[in-house]
Amino acid sequence: MTKVYGVPRGIRPWAAVRPTLAQMDGRLCSKVTCAREAVATLTYDYGDQMAALGPLGGAGHPGAHDLCAQHAQRVSVPTGWMVVRHEALRV
Repeated sequence: MTKVYGVPRGIRPWAAVRPTLAQMDGRLCSKVTCAREAVATLTYDYGDQMAALGPLGGAGHPGAHDLCAQHAQRVSVPTGWMVVRHEALRV
């Protein structure tokens, strides 16, 4: 079996996959079965029992969840928590 970069033929090494991933136009919704483009970012503050939902954030943060418009509208949080919705200013 021939190996390329120590990987068996037929299996592409990560370096060969990376350019394909970089060409993606936008980030996708974090919901498991959703394939729509993300438009908002949801973050949690467990200490204050608060969730913040706002415009799509910059680079992905490990504690942030990107959501499509449909899932952003239907966000639900545990009982007793507060949702703070930040909207982008429209000119």
